[in-house]
Amino acid sequence: MKKSISELEAIGLALAAFTLWVFTDTTIKLVGQSGQPPWQVIAFLGFWMAGFLLLHGLFRGTARNLLPRDVPRQFVRALLDLGNNFGVVIALRHLTLPLFYILIFLAPLAVTLESAWLLGERLEARKVAAIVCGFAGVVVAVDPFGHARQGDGIGYAACALCVACFSLSIVMSRRLTQTESPESLTFVSGVLMAIVGFGMMLWRFSPMSLRVTGALCAMGFFCALGSWCFFQAVKHAPAATVSQYHYTQLPVGAVVAWFIWHNKPTVWMAAGGAIIVAAGLYVAIGGRSVTPDPELHA
Repeated sequence: MKKSISELEAIGLALAAFTLWVFTDTTIKLVGQSGQPPWQVIAFLGFWMAGFLLLHGLFRGTARNLLPRDVPRQFVRALLDLGNNFGVVIALRHLTLPLFYILIFLAPLAVTLESAWLLGERLEARKVAAIVCGFAGVVVAVDPFGHARQGDGIGYAACALCVACFSLSIVMSRRLTQTESPESLTFVSGVLMAIVGFGMMLWRFSPMSLRVTGALCAMGFFCALGSWCFFQAVKHAPAATVSQYHYTQLPVGAVVAWFIWHNKPTVWMAAGGAIIVAAGLYVAIGGRSVTPDPELHA
């Protein structure tokens, strides 16, 4: 019988997942500066994700865990993951890393809205107020009337795509992880990204240096391991609990951005980020009083 992990261990896995995804995003931004087309980055991201998991499964004798059981829902979730990763690749070319993380912190608030819409969860007035405050925080962080620009319209639109796809994926993953293995969810996403990315590369291919190839390999490893940790976390803890640790990406991302690119968050970004984080934590902490669905924790 498989040993069940505690909620505290699940939180540790969530922290590991979001940290590994910071490393993934950092590598994506570095690769993007080399001029690689977005679909080429997606192709190798998916290829290495699926490849690492396949090798791991063959080595451990657990390759059967990679096969999906609910193919239609897995395919829909993989499409959402594809949209999210395309948005990430594009956004990181147009935004600084700290601003990127501040904007995608709207995802936990979007999860609240989508859970009410798709899962029929009650949307209380205080949660609506927190969501409104979160969007106000975005306006403050972007500082549309200021002169200091750390992003542009393309980057903001790509971030909106990330938030929409990632939050919907979280809602779907909470249900799917009850029947699908974490390895399967990550593997199916990787295979779809590889198929779409390499298919688009037939139209346009950009030559790669050994350094870029190594970076793409590292990117896939970070993303695969982070995704595995994330799906293990949402399997053993509520999605709302896991999603609030998304905020740890801001300090980690800020340190990485300062170390590599010497990017410093502006006062407006810090203020807007604080508003968004406070709103998201208010929703998450308030949601703890809600009785959990026994079916999800069976």
